[in-house]
Amino acid sequence: LGSSVYASDLLLRAPDATVMFGDDDELAPAEPDVLLSEATAIVARQQDSNAAIVAIRGLRRRELLRTSIGDVLGQLSVNQVCTAVSTVADVVVEASLQAAIREIETRTGAALPTRIAVIGMGRFGGRELGYGSDADVMFVHDPLPGVDEEVAGRVALDVANELTRLLAAPAPDPPLLIDANLRPEGKQGPLVRSLASYASYYARWSLVWESQALLRAAPVAGDRELGEQFITLINPMRYPEEGLSIEDEREIRRIKARVETERLPRGTDPKLHLKLGPGGLADVEWTVQLLQLKHGFAVEGLRTTSTLEALDAAADEGLITREDANVLSLAWRRATHLRNVVMLTKGKAADALPTLATDQAKLAQLLTRGESTGGEVIEGYLRVTRRARAVVERVFYG
Repeated sequence: LGSSVYASDLLLRAPDATVMFGDDDELAPAEPDVLLSEATAIVARQQDSNAAIVAIRGLRRRELLRTSIGDVLGQLSVNQVCTAVSTVADVVVEASLQAAIREIETRTGAALPTRIAVIGMGRFGGRELGYGSDADVMFVHDPLPGVDEEVAGRVALDVANELTRLLAAPAPDPPLLIDANLRPEGKQGPLVRSLASYASYYARWSLVWESQALLRAAPVAGDRELGEQFITLINPMRYPEEGLSIEDEREIRRIKARVETERLPRGTDPKLHLKLGPGGLADVEWTVQLLQLKHGFAVEGLRTTSTLEALDAAADEGLITREDANVLSLAWRRATHLRNVVMLTKGKAADALPTLATDQAKLAQLLTRGESTGGEVIEGYLRVTRRARAVVERVFYG
């Protein structure tokens, strides 16, 4: 593990976890149901919410260590890593929501007057989280019969704030930061809305970028029935029966061009930026999402929050050639893998490949077990993304 600052740091926080090294089976990601049962039991045992979250975050640290060791040893695929990291995030948010609800009920001396669900967005909803990812979410609630919506809304807001506070509070283990900025009206909009409020907003004000953002929305915690009701509400928006108008297609392309221009950090070589660079993550994801918005109503396989599943479905349906789909899939997996490897080597998240030869050498050592140099790894990535960008120019920009 000497090549991974991230895994080594996690191990120092949990030296008893060395038992994992003795058995390859111990490095396999834990089953979601087993993790959830463990986390729920922790919340039930720890009546103090802060103490419960410390233990929950310890569970997350253990599972991130398990995954990172398997990753470093080459035993897990990119998809397996993303799924494992996303699963533990699901469990942590669910258990933390239970603790937050209990805390608010204790303060008010009354049972919650509303149902609450947490909707995963972005990589969280797509089950594509990396080691350094925040959890993008939206909060929805639905007042119980006879409860005033304003009263229910205040309590739901208290729960959402408590959940966010608990997960960000200082602790020995890494926080899971909650980001709710993809909600309607962004930072200016209410943190929590009722299901009826979402319905009203989307009926009157929704823009094409919001439909695009909703493509990866999926319930991750809280009241499951409410979560599914939210999905039923948004499906006509993200999979419009009429597809996309020419104006909406132009708007999506315009927004993407602006994102590339405004969000790329100054002084960064665009070709080395894993997220915003040519042929990188954003190129692939926006191309897939354009196909989903245009054809999702007609093609069932496109109705998924997974980038790679949607890409595969698009190829099956002939919306993109299988060769082009394979090129985009390889670019997405390579960029995702490298993003995780950068985190493993440096111990902190970064969206760009390193430019220093020493850092590139560390990357290559972990990635290829010394079979390639840092320069060869970078050049290999650039070859993959050049081909992907050519596909994006054809399929996305037309």
